[in-house]
Amino acid sequence: MERKEALKLLQKLKGKEFHQLAQQYNIPITKNGKVNKGWAGHVIERYLELPLNSAQSPNFGSWELKVVPIKTLKNGQLRFKETMAITMIDPINVIQKDFEESHLYAKLRKIVAVARIVGKDVNEPSYFYDVFEIDLDNPKIFNQVKEDYEYVRNILKKYKDPYKGLQKLSGKMGVYIQPRTKGSGHGSISRAFYARKKFLELFLNLDKEE
Repeated sequence: MERKEALKLLQKLKGKEFHQLAQQYNIPITKNGKVNKGWAGHVIERYLELPLNSAQSPNFGSWELKVVPIKTLKNGQLRFKETMAITMIDPINVIQKDFEESHLYAKLRKIVAVARIVGKDVNEPSYFYDVFEIDLDNPKIFNQVKEDYEYVRNILKKYKDPYKGLQKLSGKMGVYIQPRTKGSGHGSISRAFYARKKFLELFLNLDKEE
């Protein structure tokens, strides 16, 4: 499916409730008493009649699907609830690849993101708010993301063992893209690139008037 076709179809879901969609497409929200991680994304993939895919290459060839939660503040304003995971950091690959050849660039430059309003827990209603595109056409955005990548790359290059450098990366780094622990427990040595909330806000104005 081409990106433009997916965007057109996703626009039709605005205002739809995710739990109802999950029931329609037989996507379990919980499994064995635990939240079925990624259930909202699976709902969108089933709606688009696309297979599940967690590979590092873009999900559907020329574009990448993400579902990001947004929350309602006490004053009624909407804000992104959390950062968005982009791709795992393979330290050897990052050292070898310039930004333009990286997994980060391949995934980030053509993202289609679905923003859904969530409640305090998974049982509360969750609504399809909007769909937006992420790309790096703006030179200022491109240059800053590249700078964030090169910062990580330079840290990894300092160590003979890149995996030691990997453990030096933290979420405090990066203006738009941060390298952060991914995996269970604080002792995890895995790291991934995440898009900060202020990066996401460049592409979707949550303060727009309805």
